[in-house]
Amino acid sequence: MSKLPGWLGRLGAELTELGDRLEQRRDEAAGHGAGRTGLPESGDAGPAGDVPVPAAAAADVPAGAVRVADERAGEERRGAAADRVPPPPSYAPSVAARPDPVAAIPWGMRVAAEAGWRLLVLAGTLWVLMRVISAVQLVVLAFVAALLVTAMLQPTVARLRGYGLPRGLATAVTAVLGFVIMGLVGWFVVWQVMDNIDTLSDKVRDGIEELKRWLLDSPFHVTEQQINDIAKNLSDTIGTNTEQITSAGLEGVTVMVEVLTGILLAMFSTLFLLYDGRRIWHWVLKLVPAQARPGVAGAGPRAWRTLTAYVRGTVIVALIDAIFIGLGIFFLDVPMAVPLAVFIFLFAFIPLVGAVISGALAVVVALVTEGVFTALMVLAVVLAVQQIEGHVLQPFILGRAVRVHPLAVVLSVAAGGMIAGIGGAVVAVPLVAVTNTVVGYLRTYGQEQALRYAPSPRGATALDVAPTPAPGSPPENGDRDDENGAGGGTKGSS
Repeated sequence: MSKLPGWLGRLGAELTELGDRLEQRRDEAAGHGAGRTGLPESGDAGPAGDVPVPAAAAADVPAGAVRVADERAGEERRGAAADRVPPPPSYAPSVAARPDPVAAIPWGMRVAAEAGWRLLVLAGTLWVLMRVISAVQLVVLAFVAALLVTAMLQPTVARLRGYGLPRGLATAVTAVLGFVIMGLVGWFVVWQVMDNIDTLSDKVRDGIEELKRWLLDSPFHVTEQQINDIAKNLSDTIGTNTEQITSAGLEGVTVMVEVLTGILLAMFSTLFLLYDGRRIWHWVLKLVPAQARPGVAGAGPRAWRTLTAYVRGTVIVALIDAIFIGLGIFFLDVPMAVPLAVFIFLFAFIPLVGAVISGALAVVVALVTEGVFTALMVLAVVLAVQQIEGHVLQPFILGRAVRVHPLAVVLSVAAGGMIAGIGGAVVAVPLVAVTNTVVGYLRTYGQEQALRYAPSPRGATALDVAPTPAPGSPPENGDRDDENGAGGGTKGSS
């Protein structure tokens, strides 16, 4: 229906043009006849239309001028006919204009869609990164452990170089001493455990018998037959799961091989980080885009200081915990006091969770070997030392270098343990602390850059942005110069 008026208009214009041509031909024929006879015809119209033209005047007008005037009049009539488009009929349905699709979508939905696809891209990137890390988990954990050891040993290297030792010799001395001390600690723990394993097994057997007697005399009405049935079920379970235990032993051998491989990787990484850490950092900076390089270059040293402060503070706090809890266990005559103290030192590197596990282990050993009263005393010692650690030692030693909320600590330790086991739980909190420092610095750096390259304010806005000196503060150099100048002018005028 919408194309019909246009088609009818074009048809009418063509018919009008055809009529104009026929009329022009007729006028030309009439003009030629009148020229030959010399008499005007009655009712003959000139080129203008309705005004009659005398024969003499018609004879004087050239035929070409008449033709041009007729063509021009025909074009005007055709244009007027084409411009006159007939309106649509009254019965035609009205069609509403379609709105812009962007304007039809609500603003909140558009913002949610924009944020949604960006979050999907970030989630996909993180998923791919986690898959890559899980595929090379041993290498990643070994390198992170090397970073932690380097953060602990690097101040020693700097101090030895300050005494005049070359960089290579200072690195070698520090690395050898550090690895020897860690190896001696591990050997001492294994030696103490193997030396006291027989005594501990006898104590555990006696503790089980004492627990059995306590259950028989308890108000729970447990009979000896029920206890024997539980023991028989345990032995049957162990007998039926012999293959699984054997496979677990084989898996344990594989785990030991992986652990040794990780230790070697960590040792070599530590050597190179201690010797050539600055050059490695400069090489990493070259991989960063040029626009983001200044911000990353400023965030790197701050992240390293945070990591160094965390490792140093954690070592000091763990050492104090191990010493005081170990002394308490030793004076309470709990067997294997030294190995338990070493376990407390190692588990202190897992914030919050490690202290609970190591304290529970010490209480269980005291309960099985020395009884309920000794176990309660060990529990009191562990709680007292941990309270002093949490409220006095950590705020004083770590200070403001590591500012992580306890909820973030718990969640990061849980996530790290689920992803990479004990190693993930150990490196989770320093990773969160370093990330917090880096993000805070980059945010501040971005704000400073935005203010630096922003256009300078003018007029009243400049007065609002200009810093206002505090009441009673001494005037700045510019104000002091103005005052001096004003005073000099006054003296000169006087």
